[in-house]
Amino acid sequence: MKYKFLVPLLLGALAMGSVNLPAADDAPAAPAKPTTSAVASEMKEVVTKIQTKLREGQKTEADLAAELKEFDAILAKHKDEKTDDVAQVLYMKAMLYMQVFENDEKGAELIAQLKKDFPETKPGKNADKVLENMEKQKEAKKIQKSLAEGTKFPDFDEKDLDGKPLSVANYKGKVVLIDFWAVWCGPCVAELPNVLKAYEAHHAKGFEIIGISLDQDEKKLKAFMEEKKMTWVQYFDGKGWGNKLAAKYGVNSIPATYLLDGEGKIIGKNLRGEALEKAVAKALEKKS
Repeated sequence: MKYKFLVPLLLGALAMGSVNLPAADDAPAAPAKPTTSAVASEMKEVVTKIQTKLREGQKTEADLAAELKEFDAILAKHKDEKTDDVAQVLYMKAMLYMQVFENDEKGAELIAQLKKDFPETKPGKNADKVLENMEKQKEAKKIQKSLAEGTKFPDFDEKDLDGKPLSVANYKGKVVLIDFWAVWCGPCVAELPNVLKAYEAHHAKGFEIIGISLDQDEKKLKAFMEEKKMTWVQYFDGKGWGNKLAAKYGVNSIPATYLLDGEGKIIGKNLRGEALEKAVAKALEKKS
């Protein structure tokens, strides 16, 4: 789902679900306190309609044309009110363009307008950070696009959690899963049984995993690994979304995985459930 953190932002803005992760650590946060202003009440009605349409798969600009007009009507009605609530309406409109319609140009235009028209509001003051985040997302998309199946996975030379040398080259001839994850990531934890199953079934035949943890608490990470019997190597630098390797490979949501053959070429991306085990088994058959 491309708009993975738009709906939570909309809900949070109205103090009104998703366990999905934000696209970046500095994704704009919605106001923490609920509000009962007229603007908020009007926004709530629009948000409810948007939620319904998104759940039904209606996610184009044409699909949400009526709601966009309602945003504009609210802005026009309250044009002389330079408050956080009114600024939030314009911000949410920008989020629709960026996260749902994938129109970054229009989204950036609206964020620039937000900064100009509502400079003293919280959303207005956060505008530069939003624009900076957009640039990061553009770069991440470019990197992700370059990491296509059939291409060589760019190697790294780091130390693992135990201080030992870690690189893909160390596993030449092995089928390797590069797994970006975190203890606090619900979807990652939910997928873990499938990863463990594939590892237990195929490790002896030449299947390896390199975990890249986006955690910040080393003790919690190690305790979790011990509890879940995750015996494969991990890269950890304690920087969360600022993780060095996550940035290198354009990772902006987790879990994110790359399955590599014995030569380090990408043969699968973001495989889940049985698809992972089947892909590993197939790759090992070709190798033997």
